[in-house]
Amino acid sequence: MNLFRNVVFIAAIAGLVAGIVLACMQAYATVPLILKAEVYEKAGGGHHHDHAATSANNAMSSAAPADNAMSTAAPAPTEAAAPAEDEGWAPADGFERFAFNVVANIVTGIGFALILAAVSEFAGGIGNWRQGVFWGLAGFAVFTLAPGLSLPPELPAMPVPELLPRQIWWISTVAATAVGLGLIAFRKSLPLAILAVVLIVAPHVVGAPQPDSFETAIPEGLHHQFVVAVTLTDLVFWLVLGAVVGVVRGRFTGTATSLRGSFA
Repeated sequence: MNLFRNVVFIAAIAGLVAGIVLACMQAYATVPLILKAEVYEKAGGGHHHDHAATSANNAMSSAAPADNAMSTAAPAPTEAAAPAEDEGWAPADGFERFAFNVVANIVTGIGFALILAAVSEFAGGIGNWRQGVFWGLAGFAVFTLAPGLSLPPELPAMPVPELLPRQIWWISTVAATAVGLGLIAFRKSLPLAILAVVLIVAPHVVGAPQPDSFETAIPEGLHHQFVVAVTLTDLVFWLVLGAVVGVVRGRFTGTATSLRGSFA
């Protein structure tokens, strides 16, 4: 029970710090790009949504009725604006949006820190911030880099494949990459190393699910900037997460080699 409590304690602190850092970076790196994409969506959304409606997982498909209404002959303004009332609540731009983003990133950070701390204990634990950085790089490779190679982040108004196949591919890629890296790092065997490479490469050979159409109002340059920004902010997030896990664990375990029995 002590081990579980200690892992949760470390994950809470690391997730709090890394989540705040990520939210601050996103405020300057990714959020402005998302806001630009929303402008393109509103300006050219009618043509795009007709294609996006064919996807079962288009987050913006709720706006399709408004586009259809605009295509009818001289609709009344109240009729054209009516579907917007069904979009639901969303945080207002500014501090409210930033605050909700901070909370979401902290929760996400705690979840990833739990995984990082728990898995690392099977390998002897993260003893200091330097080891934490390497574990953070591994987490970045597993959860961001590998899935992002074939399924990059999308901006609003971009076509996306159906949700279920995308989730299955993402989870499979994360699991295969994690096992592959584990075999390379902890099993010094040529056959296992070959198996590890096969596991890491296989999801990309199979290929990620793709949307029915790639037509979008979003400029290619804007999407490229967004992918780079997301990748870099995630890299810093994982480095901070791993380093803080190492610092907190080393600070409270002292000379102990395991979390079990520490934290008196």
